[in-house]
Amino acid sequence: MAPRRLAALAPLAVLLLLSSCLAAAPATAQQSSSIGDTVVFWGRNKAEGSLREACDTGLYNTVIISFLSAFGRGSYKLDLSGHPVVPVGGDIKYCQSKGKTVLLAIGGQGGEYYLPSSQAAADLDDYLWNAFLGGGRSGVARPFGDAVVNGIDFFIDQGATEHYDELARLLHGHSNGGVMLTATARCVFPDQRLQAALATGLFSRIHVKLFNDGRCTWGRRESLEKWAAAYPDSRIFVGIVASPDADRDAYMSHKDLYFDVLQFINKLPNYGGIMVWNRYWDKKTGYINGDVF
Repeated sequence: MAPRRLAALAPLAVLLLLSSCLAAAPATAQQSSSIGDTVVFWGRNKAEGSLREACDTGLYNTVIISFLSAFGRGSYKLDLSGHPVVPVGGDIKYCQSKGKTVLLAIGGQGGEYYLPSSQAAADLDDYLWNAFLGGGRSGVARPFGDAVVNGIDFFIDQGATEHYDELARLLHGHSNGGVMLTATARCVFPDQRLQAALATGLFSRIHVKLFNDGRCTWGRRESLEKWAAAYPDSRIFVGIVASPDADRDAYMSHKDLYFDVLQFINKLPNYGGIMVWNRYWDKKTGYINGDVF
């Protein structure tokens, strides 16, 4: 590799190295660092390996299990793309014992979900609390056994916009706000589907997707700055794809990610870190590890 190329990549290489080193650090140290966290979506391809393996890489501070892809019609579907569900509970507890945050994403791309009424929001809250969070009620199966995810990620990529704010308030009401809420939003500000939910002020993180939306091929930095300014109490994450095969137009080399986005965004007071889509592509390319070059 030419010296000039190495020099261009050095800032991001250092950033990512420090980020991975912080994976095992206490949460207070992570949050006080300007480096931020690394978040990855897991559950989209059986070839990505287990949840435990993802946590053992040391590359990620947070893993988001995806997706609860059907709700609102009185039935629920957990889609983990062929992963066996039974071992996931033990893996969740293992990851948490290593200091990792584990979330469950609701919604996703191509699922069958919506909230047609306030009652549907209340029903989903009840299901999430008793099936995945700190509750437990006779007649409600717990797919992950007695493992308790740290919180819920709102990945609402389709359908109507109503009642997600109600769901957020209901979830936050459990355990005196002990349920962590995050959102994965489209890059263009505002995201109409999440606008009402985010207006509650209950979301500790917003993962802004710089992919799956051709409108964000340009103006990424400006969009991220709008998100950060609109939600100063939420940590803003830069959402990227780990491979051009995931979204060729949205893919950024390490050099482009640093010089076009990170060198500006990581100076914002509520910059949170990087969100990677997804574990399968990152395992294949070694993007976060730097092996892609």
